[in-house]
Amino acid sequence: MALTKIDRRLRIKRRIRSKISGCNERPRMSVFRSNKQIFVQLVNDEDGTTLTAASSLIKEIAAQSGTKTEKAAMVGKLIAEKALAKGIEKVVFDRNGYLYHGRVKKLAEAAREAGLKF
Repeated sequence: MALTKIDRRLRIKRRIRSKISGCNERPRMSVFRSNKQIFVQLVNDEDGTTLTAASSLIKEIAAQSGTKTEKAAMVGKLIAEKALAKGIEKVVFDRNGYLYHGRVKKLAEAAREAGLKF
């Protein structure tokens, strides 16, 4: 039987997560993309804690008009600012099984432009 889109993404996600993990010096930047919103968080896998997070539901971003791709870029810039404020400059990017295309790509590029290294 053929895999559904969700099963395929979860299989890719497991494969990615077996190779990467985040630590305190270099946390994992995990992206979740729903149909309408995009969420990103910096995770320390050694402690199992979330260091900081951002999403397109935050009031400053939700109030602005624009496409979902433009809002993903705003979220990328916001997470980079939050990370730099906490003294985090390097991260490991976890695309979470999504293709590096569209909103995921814009978020990553905006975070890089704002100063994060990955």
